[in-house]
This record gives sequence, structure tokens and C-alpha cells, in this order.
Amino acid sequence: MHLVEAGGKRVLLDAGLFQGLKSLRLRNRAQRVDAPRHIDAVVLSHAHIDHSGYLPLLVREGFRGPIYCTSATAELLGIMLRDAARLQEEEADRANRHRYAKHQPALPLYALADVEATLQLLDGRRFGKPFDVTPNVTALFRPAGHILGAATIELDLDAAAPRRLVYSGDLGRWDRPILPDPELVPEADVLLLESTYGDRVHPANGEEELARIVRDAVKRGGVILVPAFAVGRTQELLWLLAHLADAGRIPSLPVYLDSPMAMKVNEVYAGHAAELDSDGGLPGRKQVHVTVTPEESKALNRLPGPVIIVSASGMATGGRILHHLSLRLSDPRTTVLLVGFQAAGTRGRALQDGAREVRIFGRDVPVRAAVERLDALSAHADRAELLRWLEGFTRPPRQTYLVHGEPAGAAVLAAAIAKRFGWEVRAAVDAEIVEV
Repeated sequence: MHLVEAGGKRVLLDAGLFQGLKSLRLRNRAQRVDAPRHIDAVVLSHAHIDHSGYLPLLVREGFRGPIYCTSATAELLGIMLRDAARLQEEEADRANRHRYAKHQPALPLYALADVEATLQLLDGRRFGKPFDVTPNVTALFRPAGHILGAATIELDLDAAAPRRLVYSGDLGRWDRPILPDPELVPEADVLLLESTYGDRVHPANGEEELARIVRDAVKRGGVILVPAFAVGRTQELLWLLAHLADAGRIPSLPVYLDSPMAMKVNEVYAGHAAELDSDGGLPGRKQVHVTVTPEESKALNRLPGPVIIVSASGMATGGRILHHLSLRLSDPRTTVLLVGFQAAGTRGRALQDGAREVRIFGRDVPVRAAVERLDALSAHADRAELLRWLEGFTRPPRQTYLVHGEPAGAAVLAAAIAKRFGWEVRAAVDAEIVEV
């Protein structure tokens, strides 16, 4: 969430929920920006909850301005924000029934009514066509390649001395299936750049590593559980599994997509075929079984391995994946495959870091499953890819601020940018005010 003030107007770039560490999550329940009713507009980079999930709270606190985003992002928000409200209401109800919440009664962050009010404010815009945000702020979306509809944002601030602020949002990667490469941006006065994977380079052999993990899991005879983000990661994972099976590099296993939300997202992807990569496309294998109802989801508990169950959420913070983990983590035949970034303080991060037990639904579940990590499927650009994107600037920013990353990643990326380009660059400071 970045607040831009220009010419007496106030514009938010993104409005995401904190995830992970409790000290951060508690901030979601506080008013994080002054006078929401006096914010003039929101410009949204993409639909992931860490960029959009605070919007219903903003609306509940009085915001009534337009929320500008791409048309695909607007469609995805209808799915994701409703699902976020539903999960919060279900978790609060479960915590109250089983009395494992520290605060009684447990309350959701927001309700479905807040989401419906938010969706009324969405204003879908096209890539590559500038539009007025306020009388003195113009915006332009360019494809970011992260998920469907994801955009970088250029804000032209019409002041006595015009300034261009560029916000990367979340940058995607080159040469990946389904989505096109990130579009380069030619110039900026000030750049806000994500640094999620600023301290590492993704492995180049992602397909072979995925094939090895599946083959090893088949030998153990257990279930492969994949916590996967319903938007982006699930679509690419299904594509790769189908590709590997067709090539005979893995056994042709049944794949269960236990995520009604991901199924809806697949339909949105299909409706925006013109924005997809020409060599990508969506998977349509007979081996992919979609579970819709809770009863169908529970029936998966009776399945013997080897099978693959893909379910949200990607960091195991909520959703149906928790039921599968609760049941199968203690089974040494199980494989848990982590295919995305795991924020500090999440169950996914605990599993990644080798936790012997994790707390699910108020009880401690022992971890005897094999836990595998596959960074090669990340939808975030790594350090080398971030530097590649920066090479597109024909006029370098006067100042670059690194955002959306943990301290180690931001520090390594800052050093790499300074060494490669000689730019002024540093990590942004929370609540810092800077002049553009």
C-alpha cells in the first residue's frame, strides 16, 4: 500500500492484506491509512490478496472513489475477495465453535457485504492506454507477466515540474508457459520495485526437479499435497504436470483440483485468451478431477496414493489445503510440495524451514511427510530477471525504492542494482514520506 499525494489529491497504489507474522497481521485490524473517505482513487497492480485484500476494509471505513485495474483483474477480484470473506467467516465460526481463538468472539476482518460494496467501485482499463486518475494524475498499465491481468503502473504527476512515478507491482518471468513476458518500461523519475526474490536466482531445471519429486513420491506410494495459489500458480502447475505426463517423464497420475476458486479462475483465464502466451494455453487433461462441494473434498481423505491433490491456499494459511495437511502430514508416505514464496509466520514457511509440527485448527500436527520446495515455479522474477527488466530503462530513475520483500532480499538486490547500474537505490522504510 503506497499513498501518493499530488496537487491536493490522494491516490493509493494497491491496498493489500498483511500475511504471515502475527505482528503484521494484527495491523490489518487497524486503520492503516488516514481518512479513507478522503482518498480520491486506488490504482491496483493485480488481484493477489497481498495487493488487494484490504480494499473491503478501506470501503467499510468510508472510501467511495474508483478502483482502477485491468479488466482481467476486475474479474479475478470478484472471485478472490468473495472467497477471502468466506474463508474469514468460516474460520471465525470454527474458532468460536471449538473455542481455540484467544479473543471471544472471533470476528472476520470483513464480511461479504463489504466485498460487494467494493466490487461496485471497480473500473476496468486496458493495457497500454493512458487514463486520468484525478485531474492532475494520469496512469498507464503495462503487462507485468505475474498473473493474468497483472500490470506495472506508470503515474504521471502533473505538477509545476512534471514527474513520473513507476510502480512495478509484482513482476513475472521470461519464457514461462501461459503468460507473456513482462513488458519493459522506458523511463521513470522515481521507481518502486518489488524485491521478493532479490537475493536469489531461481533454478533453471524446474521441469526436471518437478519430475524427480513426483517420481520419488510415487515410489513412497503416498499422496502429493500441493498448496498452490488459485491464481497463476495452479494454472502453470497443471500445465507442467500434463506436459511431463505426455512426455512420459512422470507417471500419468490422477490430479485432483480441490479448489472451486481455481476452477472459476481457469474460466477467467479462458475468457482472456488474447492476453495469454501463444505457446501456453490452459490444461484440459482427463486426469484432472475438480472437486466442488465440501463432500467431494472430504471424499479425497479416503484416497490412497499415489495421487496429486492441488488446493489453496499457497502458503497454507487457510482454505481446503488445511484439512488435507491436518490428515496427512503425519504420514511419512505423504509429500508436501511447496511451489511458491512462503512468507515468514505462515504454515508454509514453517514447513519449508523444517518444523517438526504445525498448528492447524487449534491442535499441533506432527510433520512426518517429506517436504519439497520448488522455487523454479515461482511467478516472481528473481534477481537476474529483475535486473533484466531494469535494463529496459532508457532514462534511469533518480531514485529507486525497494518494496515487497524481506530485508535480506532487498539488501542483496540493492547492492546488485548499485553495482550494475550505479543507481541511487535503497529499501523503502515503512511509513516513510519521500518527495517525488
